[in-house]
Amino acid sequence: MSQLIEPVARLIDALARLPGVGPKTAQRLTYHLLRAPDIEARALAAALIAVRDDVVYCERCFDFATGPLCLICSDPARDDSRLCVVEEPLDVLAIERTRAFRGRYHVLHGAISPVDGIGPERLRIRELIDRADARASVGSPIDEVVLATNPTLEGEATAMYIAERLAGRVGAISRIARGIPVGGDLEYADEVTLVRALQGRQLVEGAAER
Repeated sequence: MSQLIEPVARLIDALARLPGVGPKTAQRLTYHLLRAPDIEARALAAALIAVRDDVVYCERCFDFATGPLCLICSDPARDDSRLCVVEEPLDVLAIERTRAFRGRYHVLHGAISPVDGIGPERLRIRELIDRADARASVGSPIDEVVLATNPTLEGEATAMYIAERLAGRVGAISRIARGIPVGGDLEYADEVTLVRALQGRQLVEGAAER
């Protein structure tokens, strides 16, 4: 990078820090922007600034939003009796593409991982419990919570922890079926696989009896 002028080197370095973007891809993107029309580069810069300035977390489900509530939480047509718990906002998009689930969501923003120092307190689990308790307190408990965490060791541990905490607070607790391969991420799954996983979800053993 020593022979590059400072603004170019800085942009390459910034792009290379993005997930899935290596040094060579960062260089190609940078030189594309240098050759692109001024309006294209400025539009990209404006979009990046808007994402940082205008996007916040939904106060209810913790998906991304531009106001107090996200589009799904603001939609009166959604089924309030069913709640799908996912690890990341990208997982919401993946499930929404299937059109197989019309309930609400709750985004944890991660999974329990003791190796990485991530415990339940680092996730939005307390807020999930509060949502369940709030519904139960007005005599309208959630009928079903679908645990759609990724089928990894961390995702499975998170699902079991949540199932234990929600037992007795909601009507039923289900886990998405093994249509998703172990070790895979929801955001990379195709729509048919996700539909089968949602349709084949199963109750978490022991959770309903408590």
